[in-house]
Amino acid sequence: MTSAPRAVGVIGGGRMGSGIAQSFAAAGSVVTVVESGTEAAAAAVERIGAGLTRAEERGHLAESAAVVTRRVTFVSTVEALPPDTELVVEAVPEDVALKARLLKAAEEAVSDATVLATNTSSLSVTDLASVLRRPERFLGMHFFNPVPASALVEIVIAPDTAPRTVRAALEWTKALGKQDVVVKDSPGFASSRLGLALGLEAIRMVEEGVAAPEAIDDAMRLGYRHPMGPLRLTDLVGLDVRLAIAEHLHATLGDRFAPPQLLREKVARGELGQKAGQGFYTW
Repeated sequence: MTSAPRAVGVIGGGRMGSGIAQSFAAAGSVVTVVESGTEAAAAAVERIGAGLTRAEERGHLAESAAVVTRRVTFVSTVEALPPDTELVVEAVPEDVALKARLLKAAEEAVSDATVLATNTSSLSVTDLASVLRRPERFLGMHFFNPVPASALVEIVIAPDTAPRTVRAALEWTKALGKQDVVVKDSPGFASSRLGLALGLEAIRMVEEGVAAPEAIDDAMRLGYRHPMGPLRLTDLVGLDVRLAIAEHLHATLGDRFAPPQLLREKVARGELGQKAGQGFYTW
């Protein structure tokens, strides 16, 4: 029987970090969330609490939301992570320098046995591993939004990732009740690369006046049985996140990932999707 890690650290209390923390706590882990901003930490507490309450109401928790919530604590610095943490997942914005700095600090704070993981959706896991003393203990664990409801974790293996690290990540993924897909480190991995290609083409079709967002989404949802159309999914992911990934893949894989002008314009106007109340849809 697989089991979740006894103690987990999550760096970043945003939507992804909160979802990761909630999922591990629900699976029985003691979770320490690193969030430096007071307002951001308060928002994370609210997100996790609300998420656990919904899960309890739907019968998805083995314990009460109140019991699970008590397993989640917050600290303001990476240095405050418990040394005996078994897994640390970094879940901060897609900024290479920021991720590298926090991962390096986390490595110094925890034991040599701790597995470090990045939740990046497109950045090079190999490049991030290069700043660590123990790259064999590092890999990508790419969760999907919303984390508690998503069935998938993409396990990204860098050249120096040790087989035992992969085995641990696979066991923990199963303990969360999720399915793994294992990929080698490459720009965009499997999920972001294919998902972004579809999303960018859908945006170009709107830009060219081929069809309205609703029609494009319905075509994929009804014709290809996608659970959600590419433009509604872009709103859910965040147009700013999609733009950042597109810029990275454009730089690494070429012009087929060039961001459409419409995407740039909407991000500049603050139309970031669901979190802003406006994207390709009004929320």
